[in-house]
Amino acid sequence: MTLAIDVHGLNKSFGDKHVVQDFSIQVEPGRICGFLGPNGSGKTTTLRMLCGLLTPDSGEGTCLGLDIIGEAGAIKRQTGYMTQKFSLYEDLTLEENLMFSARVHDLDRRKDRVAHALERLGLIERRSQLAGTLSGGWKQRLALATATLHEPKLLLLDEPTAGVDPKARRTFWDEIHALSAEGLTVLVSTHYMDEAERCHEIAYIAYGRLIARGTAEQVIGRSNLVTFNGEGQGIDRLSAELAKRPGVEMAAPFGASLHVSGADRTALEAAIAPYRRAPYRWTEVEPTLEDVFIQLMEGSEDNFR
Repeated sequence: MTLAIDVHGLNKSFGDKHVVQDFSIQVEPGRICGFLGPNGSGKTTTLRMLCGLLTPDSGEGTCLGLDIIGEAGAIKRQTGYMTQKFSLYEDLTLEENLMFSARVHDLDRRKDRVAHALERLGLIERRSQLAGTLSGGWKQRLALATATLHEPKLLLLDEPTAGVDPKARRTFWDEIHALSAEGLTVLVSTHYMDEAERCHEIAYIAYGRLIARGTAEQVIGRSNLVTFNGEGQGIDRLSAELAKRPGVEMAAPFGASLHVSGADRTALEAAIAPYRRAPYRWTEVEPTLEDVFIQLMEGSEDNFR
């Protein structure tokens, strides 16, 4: 099988800031790969190098079977890219925005393509509405319709649902999975853990370095985290106190309960031992992806500091 993405040792600096450091990743066709990591970790820069918008300082590899440096133009023509910020023309209608994009890409069957995109994304009844009057969720649907209008083989999504309500996010992700089932390869950066869990696999990037890779279950399993869930009246107020105790790497309220995690089981059990009394109850639980995310953040050095 030819990999959709196969890159090795990518590096990119801006001035004295080494934004992406020795990045390597392989993604099979039709897979949805989630990019996780703190703000400023190089996720956007990495996406732009993969699709030919940025040239790496060093490294090599292919994207869609094409060389990321020598054939960047050909990669761009087969890639759809949604930026963090809505970048379409707000004073044009939805239909006009799509038709403009079709002309930019010099597409054939423009009217048919635009009509199909409007229908597929549920935008047909809003086709004459100005893009600037859309809510966040509808804007993202329009942006996705535009990014896939030229039938790309690779789709790059940079925090596509930031600020979008849960129902709109679910609709958006249903369409992403439908596109993936048709063979489209998707890379998506996100800070939402429920979205990360909807990806076939995830890559965690911390300040330019890839430090975790695999399915959500694999990343959780390799973390070696031990997590206890505490319940009882007022237990959520103990988070700051417990966070200071040896062996506790994270103490976070979850509603009226409290998640306490650490890699050293003995030290963690010793930390919560004084609180194993009424009205508190403790149960060992499976760590969540958010628990692992926070642990990885705490263990990463900010290269911009």
